[in-house]
Amino acid sequence: MFQRLGADPWADRASKRVERSAGNSPCRAPGRASARDLYRGVVSDDAWAGVADKFADEAYASVKGQVRTYVMHRQLLEHLPAPPAPVLDVGGGAGHQCFPLAQAGYDVTLLDPSPAMLDKAQQGLARLPGEARRRVTLVQAGGENAVEAVTGRRFAGVLCHGVLGYLEQPEPLVSQLCRCAAAGGVVSIMAGNAKAAAVRPALERRWEDALAAFDATSETGVLGLPTRADTVEHLSELIRSRGVEPLRWYGVWLFVDWLDFSGAELDPGDSKQVAAAAAVELEASRRDPYRQLSRIFHLLGRKSAG
Repeated sequence: MFQRLGADPWADRASKRVERSAGNSPCRAPGRASARDLYRGVVSDDAWAGVADKFADEAYASVKGQVRTYVMHRQLLEHLPAPPAPVLDVGGGAGHQCFPLAQAGYDVTLLDPSPAMLDKAQQGLARLPGEARRRVTLVQAGGENAVEAVTGRRFAGVLCHGVLGYLEQPEPLVSQLCRCAAAGGVVSIMAGNAKAAAVRPALERRWEDALAAFDATSETGVLGLPTRADTVEHLSELIRSRGVEPLRWYGVWLFVDWLDFSGAELDPGDSKQVAAAAAVELEASRRDPYRQLSRIFHLLGRKSAG
């Protein structure tokens, strides 16, 4: 049911090259640029170098990480066309979300501005079976340069998960996502849920922060970086105004998030527990009021054929 990168001892090294787009130096001095500027592709220093290991090796290996990957994969498969349709993952990081799509037969392009994250993607790519590896291309570029970075290619699916929260203004990146989608293609965005911002601080018994969070749109995320939240309604209007009609939205985390922030121990090595949790989370992600309480949401839309 689950396939965690690094769980199988595949020995082959990846054969796909990382394409370095112009203007993005592989310099890796951490902490000298904001994540916002890095996603825009306007700096050479890698703001993610200091958290790449935590993000790729710890966050996604946790129960929450495994549940997020599984739940969103199932949600994507409900809307993406059949493989080998081409998929672009903007800000795809270490490939945790798009590599399972490559294994399912999709032609995947992972675009990310961070050399540290792309190194993690290379390591994960090396562990995929040969056929899946050959379906993956890695490109270094900022999301707001996505159209240029993929040389105008259009995709049947355009993913952007967990990126908008690091930008002060989502509009430029959303425009790029919609432009990269082919006619009839799917745009998939995962973002923080501004309407559930009080849940996390309340579960951590930070009552003053929880009270302020009812009207807040930003917080410090689990990686220690400042993040901004969105609403389904706002992002739906943004993509609609750019020729992409909203199809459906889902929650992603609910119960495992609450358990995690309440200090409950969740064993990522217990495959039965992880599978059971994922089944519950998938069901909750589709139903009200549960999806409304999820700390992050997943919005999908379809590009108009005209």
